[in-house]
Parts: sequence; C-alpha cells; structure tokens
Amino acid sequence: MIINVKTTTTTTTHRTRVSSRIKRDINRVTFLINKLNKETQETKIATEASFGSDVVSGTEEGSGEYFVRIGIGSPPKFQYMVIDSGSDIVWIQCEPCDQCYNQTDPIFNPATSASFIGVSCSSSVCNQLDDDVACRKGRCGYQVAYGDGSYTKGILALETITIGRTIIQDTAIGCGHWNEGMFVGAAGLLGLGGGAMSFVGQLGAQTDGAFGYCLISRGTGSSGSLEFGRQAMPVDAMWVPLIHNPFFPSFYYVSLSGLGVGGIQVPISEEIFQLTDTGTGGVVMDTGTAITRLPTIAYNAFRDAFIAQTTNLPRATGVSIFDTCYDLNGFVTVRVPTVSFYFSGGQILTFPARNFLIPMDDVGTFCFAFAPSPSGLSIIGNIQQEGIQISIDGTNGFVGFGPNVC
Repeated sequence: MIINVKTTTTTTTHRTRVSSRIKRDINRVTFLINKLNKETQETKIATEASFGSDVVSGTEEGSGEYFVRIGIGSPPKFQYMVIDSGSDIVWIQCEPCDQCYNQTDPIFNPATSASFIGVSCSSSVCNQLDDDVACRKGRCGYQVAYGDGSYTKGILALETITIGRTIIQDTAIGCGHWNEGMFVGAAGLLGLGGGAMSFVGQLGAQTDGAFGYCLISRGTGSSGSLEFGRQAMPVDAMWVPLIHNPFFPSFYYVSLSGLGVGGIQVPISEEIFQLTDTGTGGVVMDTGTAITRLPTIAYNAFRDAFIAQTTNLPRATGVSIFDTCYDLNGFVTVRVPTVSFYFSGGQILTFPARNFLIPMDDVGTFCFAFAPSPSGLSIIGNIQQEGIQISIDGTNGFVGFGPNVC
C-alpha cells in the first residue's frame, strides 16, 4: 500500500492542531471509560423516504470531531453541531447564556423561535432522562457531565429541527445555559446513540432505526454526509453484527475478532475484544473519538507486527500518545503494509493508508494512528472511519461498511 507524503506551512501549524485534537481525544476516552465503569417523544417529519445533510471536518476549528449544519427553531437558525454516535442527548447553547464557550454561529435564542416549548417535569419526555434532574421554574432540567470536567446544563424543550429540506417537529433538545469544555466551534451536539432520547431514537419507526454517515477524509476540502432512513442503506455493504450491551444500550458495539498487518492476522486471542456478561470490555464505534484505542496486549502485538514490516522506513521519536512514528521528510511516496480489522463471521475491513498512518506536523512526521486503552474497552475512532460509508441498522442489529467512499 502506498501513502503520499506532503509537507505544508500554515500560520496555525499542523502539529498545534494535532496536539489539541489529541488532548481532547484523551478526555473523550476518559469520559467513555468512566461512563462504562459506572453503574419519546413522537416526532413528525416530512414525507421524504430518507433525508440528510453534509458533514464537514472540525479540524480547522481545532476540533477532532465532525460537524453537521442543521436548523434550530422556527424560523430555523442554522448551527454547526457535532455528530456523536457515542451519546444520546441533543443539545445546543442557549441564551440567556450564564456560562458558554466560544462557537462559530450566534448562540441560539429560544425567544426568537415560535416552536420552542419547555418540557414540564411531569412529562414522559422528562422521565426518559437517565439521571435525576432538578426542575427549573417548573421546567425539566437536564445535565450531561464528561470525564474531563466538561459539561452542559439547562432545560429540556421540544423544538423544530431542519435537516436539509426536511422539518422534524417536536424534537426533545437540551437548551444549555451553562456549558463548558471540549466542544470547540460547534453550537452543540447531535446525539446519534442507540437510546430513546437520541435523535435516532426520537425518529423511531419513521426511519426504522436506520442512518448512515461518511466522514470526510482530512485535507480533501470536500464534504461527507449524514443520512437518515432505510432507503439510505446501501445494498452492497459489508455487514457485521452489532452487539447489544444491556448495561449500556446507547453504544454501538461491533463484533471485532482480530487485527491484521500486511494481509496476515496478528496472533491475538479473540477473547480480548469480547463483551463480558457484566457489560465490560467489547468494541465500540464512536464518531466522537478520533484515535482508535485497543487493549494494551492487543495494541502491543499489533504495533510490533507493523514495525516488523516497516523496517525500511526511518523512525522518529514518539508524539503525545503515539509511540510509533516515522520521519518521512523528503519522501514523495512510501510503501507500507495494509492494516485490517477482522470481524466474527469472516468479514475483513482493510483500511487505506491515510486511515492508519497520519501526519503529525509540517515536516514529514507520520505516526501509527492507534493507542493502547487503559481498560479492556476498545474504541474504533473517527480516523479509522474516515472516507468509508458507514451504515447503522439499529432495528436489525447490523453495521455496514462501504461500498462507497467519500
């Protein structure tokens, strides 16, 4: 497999952006691990069989996440929202803003929307929140806290959301008046998890629990996509089973069974990737995490197999969480071994080189884009998902890879 090597010079250096991205990624993984270690509203949509919007990378904003532009309220105020398959609550920053971080778009003012309705504390929608919440002047309060101290807090409301030309009424969203942390540039978060309060869960039978996304590859200058509805499901995808975790039903677990380098499966026990009876371990697909994490014993074997097949490339010192880096300054192209994921059932997903050997600076430092996990949990991050059409069929319990690219 051949990877192109380029170097560029920018005012905000590539290394600075990557460093910021990794710091936020570490916080994200800490949040997921901490969460996993602790113990509907009817929606009206337009009649399109499927609908969606473009997806853009947040890299230039200093974010490792991906954004979708959606309209909030009536008339719609369009905002950049993080797409997050690892959480449920849909929320935005709202005026009056007691505490808010900087975002690209003006902060949403619910007073300007004719469709904004605060949710009462006694409503069935409020009762679907996972945690006990306090009433705020008779309205249902919500709050989401993250492992690094980031949080969003405010009131729950029913509001109209516009995606493309499709209008979705009475969507439960969090209107955040107190927000702080890792949400760089975006106005809030579009939760796409498997729970009832996620955007997918609220759409329910009207999209049959089906959605798909294609995350743009870094540096292409084009856009990806986010689509909802069964007609968005491709016919020729490689389908692998989703695994239901009754302890954490919001996460999308997949049946990863092994890893490969250069077409050879690395000798790693399949049990390392299995979900336990107590809900620990397993392999989660998460658009909100950038770098794929693997249990340390699996990562070490995987990394060593890659190093053994790249002895012809000059090594560089490690960068941040990456311990396997190369000095490719002066190279135009290099040949590297393929990297593959093996799934139960025999399916094999082989990645393009840009999805596992990534540039760290402007002078030719590239690193192997995986890291060891501090727990038994594995997370397939968005760098490995980039450029691949990914489809989630929550109703039938499958995730599809391909056949298209973006």
